[in-house]
Amino acid sequence: MTAPRLRSPAIVAIIALFVSAGAASAQEAPRRTRVGLGPQLVPSYPGADGVSLRPFVDVVSARGAESLPFEAPDESTGFAVLTRGRFAIGPALGFEGSRTARDVGVALPRVGFTVEAGGFVQYALTDQIRLRAEVRQGLGGHKGLIANVGGDYVARHGDDWLFSIGPRVTFADGRYHDAFFSVAPAVAATTGLPAFDAKGGLQAAGVTAGFVRHLGARWGVSTYAKYDRLVDDPARSPIVRRFGSRNQMSGGFALTYTFGG
Repeated sequence: MTAPRLRSPAIVAIIALFVSAGAASAQEAPRRTRVGLGPQLVPSYPGADGVSLRPFVDVVSARGAESLPFEAPDESTGFAVLTRGRFAIGPALGFEGSRTARDVGVALPRVGFTVEAGGFVQYALTDQIRLRAEVRQGLGGHKGLIANVGGDYVARHGDDWLFSIGPRVTFADGRYHDAFFSVAPAVAATTGLPAFDAKGGLQAAGVTAGFVRHLGARWGVSTYAKYDRLVDDPARSPIVRRFGSRNQMSGGFALTYTFGG
């Protein structure tokens, strides 16, 4: 599975503050920017049976009386560069944590921290239903290609509260699956695990739910829960069967503060 992507707190927060500051001096409706920061627990690595603590950061903004836009809590960092009605496309940036032999408990090859760069396309079928797909290429680390496809049902009351829930499907190529789920013959000989060659294709299916609540004019809370179930070759991997879990769960909680407006 793919854990909710980490968003760089320093970079995102600085950009958000510059955007809101610049808007204040523009001859346009004032911009509101909501910044959320808190902890999240995500699988320590794809296929792990344990979780790791990482930052949960989210930033959204709107101008004037517009409602703050919906962003799923597990989508990658990005922004629309082309919008046509209900259609949007833009870059996507994600991160995958490293995996070491100590993390697994057996002498497997290390997979380094990975920056994943790519793009997204999304389409709102209605005001309540949004479809989104992301494709990202690993730069270093696992060096693989990963794709996430999902949809969300969104219920909201302006900016007062927002609830979302929807299915997720994850795909990855052979290089990604090799990094996290394959066991090379040489590794099998030293670990006692059976050799296994994980092919590319379907990786996981699951669901994500999120909730945002404003507690006043400025402060609020944001929380989410995510469940993925490994399938096909990732689920059959000896690494997952002996040391990990097919069930991949994540969750996070953040305090939010709205600037401007």
